[in-house]
Amino acid sequence: MSEDNQQQILETLREIREGQREIIELLSANKSVAEEQIRSSKERIGESIGLQRQALQRQRVVTLIAVPGIVLCIAAIVYLVVKYRIW
Repeated sequence: MSEDNQQQILETLREIREGQREIIELLSANKSVAEEQIRSSKERIGESIGLQRQALQRQRVVTLIAVPGIVLCIAAIVYLVVKYRIW
């Protein structure tokens, strides 16, 4: 190999190495962004689960109050119908 070819090969290898360094830096930055997004997603999921649990608790309370009230209203209507023989 001639001196010229060796210099050209060395220069090409240096360019490849520099390109690899740039790629590693970009991958590092992308990894940081992805980790931040994962953390943010986990927080949102936790908040969503908490809100769903809260909604289920409220639904149970409403059911415990509403169902007896509805039954009571139906019973009152039946009582009034029977008492005044509207049929």
